[in-house]
Amino acid sequence: MEEQSTIRKLIGRNVERQLVREYLLRETERAGFGGLTFNRTPEGTKISLRAEQVGRVIGRRGKVIHELSNRLKNDFSLDRPHLDVEEVTEPRLSAQIMASRLSSSLERGWFFRRAGHGTAQQIMDAGARGCLIVLSGKITGARHRVEKFQQGHIKFCGETALEFMDTGFSTAVKKLGTIGCTVKIMRPDAKLPHEIIITERADSGLPPLAEIAVFDASDEETVDELAAITEEVEPETDAEGVVDSVVDMMAGIEQTKEEE
Repeated sequence: MEEQSTIRKLIGRNVERQLVREYLLRETERAGFGGLTFNRTPEGTKISLRAEQVGRVIGRRGKVIHELSNRLKNDFSLDRPHLDVEEVTEPRLSAQIMASRLSSSLERGWFFRRAGHGTAQQIMDAGARGCLIVLSGKITGARHRVEKFQQGHIKFCGETALEFMDTGFSTAVKKLGTIGCTVKIMRPDAKLPHEIIITERADSGLPPLAEIAVFDASDEETVDELAAITEEVEPETDAEGVVDSVVDMMAGIEQTKEEE
């Protein structure tokens, strides 16, 4: 029998992880499932599950988590899985928890606009930089439609969206049909590429520009060097005019220092 290719192994591993995620989401949804991460270690596969209510995931004397660990070892093709549980410090900044809350609100009969705006406001009150909520399905009638609720600053695509946006998805089952609830949150600590901080020269320990820019205007050699540099950078500009303006400025600075 031929060995599986690397691509087939990678796809099979990701499919198995997705099945594990769906299983743990179904079993721990009432405890506030907030997502999970997989880490391959020499001892096996470490699964870190984040939940709002850690006690409900662990169970009395560890009964629930022990059953979940046994199911992972027996029913899934993971390499020596080890399950850990972590508590979510701020549930309102977890996209998966907010998506589950939103779907639960819709199933309890909340109007979709009230549920969408209320969820977005809770996320922004928790300190998020932005959020996007998408409801798709038979929301109020027999026809399928999409409703979006957006607040703050968000990214739709690219590396910034993959790095800074947290995504969660849940479904609300109603009499008219199923409604998909997607929640995307930009974390408070997200630093976008265009956001830069310019440090003052004094704060960085550099001397003021007036001290390093003054030169002897009567030195013909320095003036010729400045003219040559100006011609190399911008050949079409008038080098002599630039030099004259710089010389006048430096002379004014020297005169001001002498008067002081």
